[in-house]
Amino acid sequence: MIKLISKWGKETDINNVLSEYPRPSMVRGEYISLNGVWEYAISRREKVDIYDGEILVPFSPETYLSGVKRILQPYEYLHYKKVFTIPEGFKKRGILLHFGAVDQECRVYVNGVYEGVHKGGYLPFSFDITNELKDGENIITLTVADRTEKLPYARGKQRLKTTGRLASIFYTPQSGIWQSVWLESVESVYVRELKITPDYDNKKVVIRVERGFAGKKAVFHVENGFNIYGNIQAKNEPRKNSKKDDTYNTEVIDELSIEIYDKGIKKASKGGKPGEDIEIDLGDFKPWSPENPYLYDVSVRLGDDIVRSYFGMRKFDIQNDGKGILRFFLNNKPYFFNGVLDQGYWPESLMTPPSDNAFISDIQSIKSLGYNTIRKHVKIESERFYYHCDRLGMIVWQDMPNGGGDYNMYFVSYMPNIFGNLVRNIKDNFYTLFKRRSRAGRKLYYKELRGMIRHLYNFTCIAAWVPFNEGWGQFDAGKACEFIKKLDKTRFINEACGWFDQGGGDMYSIHNYFRKLLIKKPQKDRVTVLSECGGYACPVKDHIFNEEIYGYRYYESGAELTDNYIRLFKEEIISNIKNGLSAAVYTQLSDIQKEVNGILTYDREKLKLDKERALEIHNALYEEFSRVT
Repeated sequence: MIKLISKWGKETDINNVLSEYPRPSMVRGEYISLNGVWEYAISRREKVDIYDGEILVPFSPETYLSGVKRILQPYEYLHYKKVFTIPEGFKKRGILLHFGAVDQECRVYVNGVYEGVHKGGYLPFSFDITNELKDGENIITLTVADRTEKLPYARGKQRLKTTGRLASIFYTPQSGIWQSVWLESVESVYVRELKITPDYDNKKVVIRVERGFAGKKAVFHVENGFNIYGNIQAKNEPRKNSKKDDTYNTEVIDELSIEIYDKGIKKASKGGKPGEDIEIDLGDFKPWSPENPYLYDVSVRLGDDIVRSYFGMRKFDIQNDGKGILRFFLNNKPYFFNGVLDQGYWPESLMTPPSDNAFISDIQSIKSLGYNTIRKHVKIESERFYYHCDRLGMIVWQDMPNGGGDYNMYFVSYMPNIFGNLVRNIKDNFYTLFKRRSRAGRKLYYKELRGMIRHLYNFTCIAAWVPFNEGWGQFDAGKACEFIKKLDKTRFINEACGWFDQGGGDMYSIHNYFRKLLIKKPQKDRVTVLSECGGYACPVKDHIFNEEIYGYRYYESGAELTDNYIRLFKEEIISNIKNGLSAAVYTQLSDIQKEVNGILTYDREKLKLDKERALEIHNALYEEFSRVT
């Protein structure tokens, strides 16, 4: 039974649930939110005629806000039903049905017509439902199955079994719809996808536009045989990437125009063709950084279709500082990433924020403490999270959600913490040890990894990709780094975050909770980062979720916690900057279920650290980094 609920959860309006435009990276004017009350049923049968009751979408049935409060079991199916009508004047030439994320396998029907199946719980997918719609009432039905750790899909911190100390770092599993559902009206030929790449040194932005054609059964882009938005199978799905798109519509539009705006004033414009890189000269520009998150607006016209987007001009790279030590650089200047681990959970709604303001509050809370970075931990958020990081000024290190089999926690957790560097270099091609025996599961990992990178590519705030964390389902990490670099050469890679280092990527990554950190000398070929530390537990009465609590060290008061937080920064972080330390990530932003090691309580009601003292030590860190570099 839930004991906590945030102020946003208390204000939930079933008639206005997460109604903000879900895709701020590509905005169109014609939009209908389908969030709200749906019918649901949980059954062992793949089809049902009678539903159990109502569920508040997009909250999973395991959550308090859904109204269901029941965990879907691996042998069960979750069924959804939504009746809707299309307002007069909404329909243009095509209507797309969008799902932000549905966990794990989802079959979609519109008015009884099978649209397709999507597999994987973290990526968006869409269907063109134009041909199935009719005047008056229309019906969407879904059949969902979720096996959690029983299948090798990316699952992050979800776990069916959360009892016992080793399981305390994992959380209640959730299933079904957990991000927004919405309808969008498009022209017969429309902008399907944008790829925006800032070219900082050459004062340019490079934009690529992919087009779509109304009437296709599924909306996705096929590249090298993989669907980049997860695993979508639908009627009329092309078998390979080809130029047969034009067969879906006789109207072919080959010209497009792009306009760049600076606070409403046109700065640059250029024409081009779909599918080609269009380089646009900007001249003098204002850089993006956490200290000054300056953004430019984009308008793209393809025929009668117009979409709006945005970008920031920034550059992430690695260079030697003035003393020959490898450092991270932002916009050609040395930069220290001072961050928190953020798992993105709320007591009443788990992985789904109770409101858009919950995202904003988390970002603003840590920014006000002097942090500049969030490591988004083994979870892909909805687009609005990254949008708020872009506009508020918060760098993101983005983890790939972990998958594979059910982990041996003694191997991936106890051994590295006890024996340290003695096990750091164990090779990750021992698939049995790392719970990656399934060849199909390893192939699926790359499909989902590709989908994540392509989905999030345009967000200015993302500085690094983290393909593996602490050996959870890790395998062939060096190959994963090569794979990522082919997709994105503009960001850093943290190859194997924490331990089981394979020697690749851009970072020498350290997780340190139980020893005093001592970095003897800089690395020759990678930047040294403390990618997890702290984890100090401090339970706050009346603001804990569970009587069973977990953390790495325990403190009784906020004052005691702050004293030790400052000690950590003085003795282990600031003192190691001269030897190459260039980033630190504190565990963690908020308490989550049994874990009480958050800077904020789980309901976000209480800040545990003394704000002024935290700001003071963070400023001391930046001053030392500036002095040393």
